[in-house]
Amino acid sequence: MISGRPSDEEFASYAKTDIDYVAGDDAAGALAAQGKDVAALLESLDEAAIRAHRYAPGKWTVREVIGHLIDDERIFAYRALCVARGDTRPLPGFDENDYVAATDFESRPLVRLIAEYRAVRAATLALFESLTTEEWQRRGVVNGYEASVRGLAFHMAGHELHHLRTLRERYRI
Repeated sequence: MISGRPSDEEFASYAKTDIDYVAGDDAAGALAAQGKDVAALLESLDEAAIRAHRYAPGKWTVREVIGHLIDDERIFAYRALCVARGDTRPLPGFDENDYVAATDFESRPLVRLIAEYRAVRAATLALFESLTTEEWQRRGVVNGYEASVRGLAFHMAGHELHHLRTLRERYRI
């Protein structure tokens, strides 16, 4: 079932710039294609070359960016599940910097992070591929704003594209 493209009222206003980079009107299709691109990029990296690599002081390492993508996807998929199932309780936000600081992604082998990324993406796609048209369009309150399931899915895809551009342009990978 194709999600359809969300209107601007179906996601956080701060995500519009990133969502505009997502092509087409199929969130699951975009995430499936991106997942292959991200995995290929990560698999091309040299473990030693990215060790503790930051593009500027105080910025995340490459492994921390990967870990952040994994964490963010889990959270957004959970939010999408709650909204798709009609849960009307407001869902909380999270501080991405606190999440990265609370673990040591840098100590994890790249191959393990890639495997985890693939597993999380597969689970996300399994969820999204099971949704009906009605479920894609359901709305809920997430981090203080109203979002549809498809808005959350496009937000996830746009967020990942944002970090891919950063990895390529600033980290030079």
